[in-house]
Amino acid sequence: MVEYRIDRHSGVATYVQIVQQTKQALRLGMLEPGDKLPTAREVVEATAINPNTVLKAYRELEREGLVEARRGLGTFVRKGLTTTPADSPLRLELDDWAERAREAGLDRDDVDALFTAVLEKHFQGEPS
Repeated sequence: MVEYRIDRHSGVATYVQIVQQTKQALRLGMLEPGDKLPTAREVVEATAINPNTVLKAYRELEREGLVEARRGLGTFVRKGLTTTPADSPLRLELDDWAERAREAGLDRDDVDALFTAVLEKHFQGEPS
């Protein structure tokens, strides 16, 4: 099950963070079709956000066709976004690179800036 982490200082709307984290879990194969998302109550208890924010995020995911709400049962994944398995060689290489970056004294913001620059160089003009 996915555990949402909310960064109140990111400048990204809370519901958007939930949508993004759900999509990331779908891409990494952490969530698959048929899996149940945490209830709004569970997300509220874990993150101390407004229940309407969770429902807004789930409605957006439903609008995109990724999840479906089943009355009285919860919200379930309809469609996955997995393209690269979590244990792929590329993921392992990236994990090694991140470890080397940390050992070299880079913090999360430094790594984020480097990675974003490389992504922009190699994926110009492609939708994110």
